[in-house]
Amino acid sequence: MTTMPLAARADPTDVTIDSGAIKGIVEDGVYSFKGIPYAAPPLGILRWRVPQSVVAWEGVRLVDAFGPACMQADNIPRSEDCLTLNVWRPIARASNAPLPVMVWIYGGALVHGNTAMYPGDALARQGVIVVSMNYRLGRLGFFAHPALAKEAPDDVRGNFGYMDQLAALEWVKRNISAFGGDPDKVTIFGESAGGGSVIAHMISPLSRGLFHRAILQSPGIPTARAKVLPLTTLADAEQRAIAYAGTLGVMGEGMDALEALRSLPAEKLVEGASSGAVLAGLTVGKPVSGVSGAILDGRFLSETPEAALSAGRQAMVAVMVGANSRDLGIGAAETKDDLFALFGSGAAEAQSVYDPTGKEPFGELKHQVLADMTLVEPSRSFADAMVRADQPTWWYRFSYVAGSLRTDPIWTGTLHGFEIPYVFNIPSAHVSDKVTEGDEAMAAVTSAYWIAFAKSGDPNGGDRPMWPRHDPMVDRVINFTNGGVVVGPDPLKRRLDLWQKVWSGEGGHAP
Repeated sequence: MTTMPLAARADPTDVTIDSGAIKGIVEDGVYSFKGIPYAAPPLGILRWRVPQSVVAWEGVRLVDAFGPACMQADNIPRSEDCLTLNVWRPIARASNAPLPVMVWIYGGALVHGNTAMYPGDALARQGVIVVSMNYRLGRLGFFAHPALAKEAPDDVRGNFGYMDQLAALEWVKRNISAFGGDPDKVTIFGESAGGGSVIAHMISPLSRGLFHRAILQSPGIPTARAKVLPLTTLADAEQRAIAYAGTLGVMGEGMDALEALRSLPAEKLVEGASSGAVLAGLTVGKPVSGVSGAILDGRFLSETPEAALSAGRQAMVAVMVGANSRDLGIGAAETKDDLFALFGSGAAEAQSVYDPTGKEPFGELKHQVLADMTLVEPSRSFADAMVRADQPTWWYRFSYVAGSLRTDPIWTGTLHGFEIPYVFNIPSAHVSDKVTEGDEAMAAVTSAYWIAFAKSGDPNGGDRPMWPRHDPMVDRVINFTNGGVVVGPDPLKRRLDLWQKVWSGEGGHAP
């Protein structure tokens, strides 16, 4: 089907894509198209199958509201019929040239999340097209019962959520020009498991050519460190699926077992699979029953990120990557000695760096140590690997705390995920009506860096502080702080260097 560029249409809210005609709306100063199907509903026999093509529709489909979230434990509008995406496009533009495209992948430990949480209008108004997609989660998105190999031996197995993301990126390549977007200037960006998804696409041969820049915000599940949040082998994922099915009274590995699992209501399959339960399971090494997370399936993911990056087998694109100053930590420790024992022969040095007076409260110390281990140092390691491959790379730290929260002792730094309102230029999403002028300024400058990167492959421009490329040989990081954007020595360098020693085998036994 031939599509017509948005600029050439009498009514820019009328668009024809490869599956039919759609009607968007004007909302918040942008053209908005929400709830567009990008794959067939994964129902019935399509449960636990790679996404299939949408059946073309007749007439004009109104796309004015977010589709339901994919099935998850959260009590929100949700459905197994959830494979929809959203497009925001600016009304005002300098020319009719195709616009850069930013594709957002939400986080949530691969068990929860939805696009309705992340409106893209404020970014779109700055001169880009923003796309976000729902993708399958938990036991419906990352599940590898052995019978699937018999049913569809040539399909990717297990990583159905990743394959949904891939299908959305393929949809963008086919259709985004109809909205005025440039299919050859696509930036994928995501946070937490969304950032981990960006890593997955960067190392997957199936995703090559579908994006041209990448932004990774606190990337996890997976990270650039194989031991931090290990991928699940296909054999282990199959055993987890068999064991979980047994708890439901479904026995065996044949097609009858798969049929029985498909006959179960989706609500049953998400019970107990919350992000809190998943992260708690990771902490003690006891995964939630039937939840496999990212799987080394041999097709979409055939090796760990660490192995791929070491060999230079990733997509050679420009990269922005970083983590927050008080990010998420995963791991178990009951005492300070337990924490420092993670550093092995470097325990004494770790104690002198993290707790030089011995008076640091255990809870805060645990947060610092495990956050550095889980997300902060792996973000630097990822940046280092990109530089080794001669890829343009910018590394950051996000430390800004909303003005109204700074007297709360938990907000001594930026917690996991709380850079997102500033990236999306919607600080009120965090603190509602308590937004300060400082919050608005930080959101404006943060989103401007992200937008500039999507437009040119370089975050710099305007009157913003110069963001230098990452150089592993120079102690320097750009830090989004309460005092503004600061470029200088990394205050966490000694801590991260200790973790680098652990991962390089110079000591330690971190999980």
